[in-house]
Amino acid sequence: MQWLFLNEEKSMKVIYDPKEDVLSIILSTAPIAESNEGKRGVIMDYDKDGNLLSLDILEASMRVENPHPLEYAVRT
Repeated sequence: MQWLFLNEEKSMKVIYDPKEDVLSIILSTAPIAESNEGKRGVIMDYDKDGNLLSLDILEASMRVENPHPLEYAVRT
């Protein structure tokens, strides 16, 4: 699946796909060198240096109370 973002700046993205029931947290769009399933249903992607790029939470509706609303805060 391909996503189109209006803001092409490098920024963190949170996407919920209700059809696939996957919640994705994308930290970077750098090329993925390795992926693994750390815990059952949580897939982590890493770059060639081992930096975390993204998380995919499978069956998100069973793991998150309500995947539709999103709260975002930055501590200062």
